[in-house]
Amino acid sequence: MIEARRLHILRAVADHRTVTAAAAALYLTPSAVSQQLAALEQETGHRLVERGARGARLTPAGEILLSHANAVLAQLERAEAELAAYGSGDAGTVTVAAFATGIGLVVAPAIGALARSAPGIRVRVQDAEGDESLLMVLDRQVDVAVAVEYRGAPGADDARLTRVPLYAEPFDAVLPLDHALAARERTALADLAKDPWIGQSTGNPCLDVTVLACEYAGFAPRFEHASDDFRAVVALAAAGAGVALVPRSALRGTDLTGVVVHPVDGVAPTRRVFAAVRRGAADHPLIRPVLEALREAATPSGTEPAGR
Repeated sequence: MIEARRLHILRAVADHRTVTAAAAALYLTPSAVSQQLAALEQETGHRLVERGARGARLTPAGEILLSHANAVLAQLERAEAELAAYGSGDAGTVTVAAFATGIGLVVAPAIGALARSAPGIRVRVQDAEGDESLLMVLDRQVDVAVAVEYRGAPGADDARLTRVPLYAEPFDAVLPLDHALAARERTALADLAKDPWIGQSTGNPCLDVTVLACEYAGFAPRFEHASDDFRAVVALAAAGAGVALVPRSALRGTDLTGVVVHPVDGVAPTRRVFAAVRRGAADHPLIRPVLEALREAATPSGTEPAGR
């Protein structure tokens, strides 16, 4: 008999690519993860994981088992949801991981709405970038992720997750006040090809949006500075350190002294935001109201529904 706990460990190794990283995400020791994998291999009679200098990867037998593991774990999530519903499920805690502007734009308003409509539900929030929050959901560190579409993000058909589109918003170009193009009403990205750029840290989905937009415009941006805090990005632009693309909602309440903000000419780079839960958990009586509250909060001024 295959233990579901070991299937969860197998999936974590596949997601994190190393036993050490999977162990850290699951709050286990690497030796405990190795022991559970060895037991799973004994249960199945197949070698499931190969380790090398570049980390761990699943064998063909491991990939087969992983495809079934996703279905099994999703069904267990559904079972937990039904049991919670049977037990009323009108009170409890839901943990949400979200990036900073997502917290301000949709998570905080959703918490306010839930305080009125479902006062028994307590929401705990953790700040995490979009690429981090999805792994936190899969590793059961949190219940809900508010994440951003990026290259390599799990797709809508991913067997591990259920996604709920929230909103989409454009990125605007932020230029120093004395920039040669400051007097224009709009900025074409191709005209910024020779400028120094201010980006985000590697892995941040917003950096991916900027790189893709510049590639589409025919050049690779020359990043000289990086910050995941958009207030810092704007301050650097105001100091003449470079140009940047910033999500429109992140500019609200930011000191724009010393910069000009232009819509991007042509097809604007767009941040698409969605909520994600483990497959099978969307109907949990605690999680479902949170998802509904996030969706209702997700059409503020300056954004549009993500499916549009």
